[in-house]
Amino acid sequence: MRILITAAQFSSNISGLQRHALNIVRCLLKQPDVSEVHFVFAPWQCQLMRAVGLDSMERVIMHVAEMNQGLWSRNSWYYRRLPELVAQVRPDIVHLSYPVPVNASAIPCPIVLSLHDLYPYEIPGNFGFPKVIFNRAILLQCLRSSDAIACVSDTTITRMKQYTPRVLWERALRIYNCVEPETECAEHTPIPHWRGEPFLLSVSQHRKNKNIPLLIRTLYRLLLERRLRPDMKLVVIGITGPETVRIHRLVSELRLEDRVIFLQGLSEEDLQWCYKHCEALAAPSETEGFGLPVAEALLAGCRVVCSDIPAFREIDKEHCRFVKLGIGAEQRFADAIVASLEQPPTPPISLPQFSSEVLGANYLDLYRGLLPETACLPTFPFVSSMQVRHSKDSHYNRDREILAGEEMG
Repeated sequence: MRILITAAQFSSNISGLQRHALNIVRCLLKQPDVSEVHFVFAPWQCQLMRAVGLDSMERVIMHVAEMNQGLWSRNSWYYRRLPELVAQVRPDIVHLSYPVPVNASAIPCPIVLSLHDLYPYEIPGNFGFPKVIFNRAILLQCLRSSDAIACVSDTTITRMKQYTPRVLWERALRIYNCVEPETECAEHTPIPHWRGEPFLLSVSQHRKNKNIPLLIRTLYRLLLERRLRPDMKLVVIGITGPETVRIHRLVSELRLEDRVIFLQGLSEEDLQWCYKHCEALAAPSETEGFGLPVAEALLAGCRVVCSDIPAFREIDKEHCRFVKLGIGAEQRFADAIVASLEQPPTPPISLPQFSSEVLGANYLDLYRGLLPETACLPTFPFVSSMQVRHSKDSHYNRDREILAGEEMG
């Protein structure tokens, strides 16, 4: 079985979407029935792909999508050029690692979409107006064009039922993000000028749903009240985004420039160093599709203080310290961080439901159920490929209008 996975995205640094795409590759390589994995990425991601060792993986064939970093070029490539690549590679399945404009009528094989969240509907502030309108349009166009939708959590399926028509969420099933214990850890700190000071850790892109300002104000309150060690810092790891200016302005207003450190593009080894040396991972997100840093922190034996939202509860109900959002959240987070630091670190826990072996088998079952020559039917309800293809063809003209909009994320 040949699988083509698309991962071309605007960022040249590692992000949650790119990590998900790479983890799909690792899951599939555990399956002997997968003969080839064709992986598509952007020119500015070449160094990243070499850094993660993609070029040395057997059965992986790399493709650089000839596009520019601008929105139109990226959207246009997915809609117009992806069908050309599919015609050359002739895969059994095309797997989109996140929503993009896609001309399904020009792609003869089944299309699978990884759906992480419904942010354009849940939290429009992540995008701003009018960009959110285009993101909603692209999301719906991609959902309509996909034969099956692999949601990264039950939480995401619930959001689909809330925001999309039944004909779309009936094509969905849950296949978790892959998260496994990392055996490699950097020997030296990736934090500039670090001299052993304690630090809280946040692994968050600079987006509204991540609620980074709440964490910064909580740190300020704790230092002002002298409830933390006076040399405590906050390390925020994540690519820049719509909230970057606001976040840095808040740091400046509170005069925390020497306390809050921003990093991005860390290797897996450097990230593991941060998990293993931080005092606690703090995740005050308003909403999430999954919550990869929470799972990674638990696997690394890290204290976790996080908001009480369904996605985090779905990962683990016992080992996190959950904090209710809303009025008074800053004080509650402050109290929870102090209480957590008074307890010994949690030993690394096991999360077998997120293993590459389990999820690789899930993906393979999904793919087989979409192929017409396969007699074994999938165990989840969805519309047949022939029915979906007919439905997708009817949206061709509307898709051409959406193409002029903006890419998801």
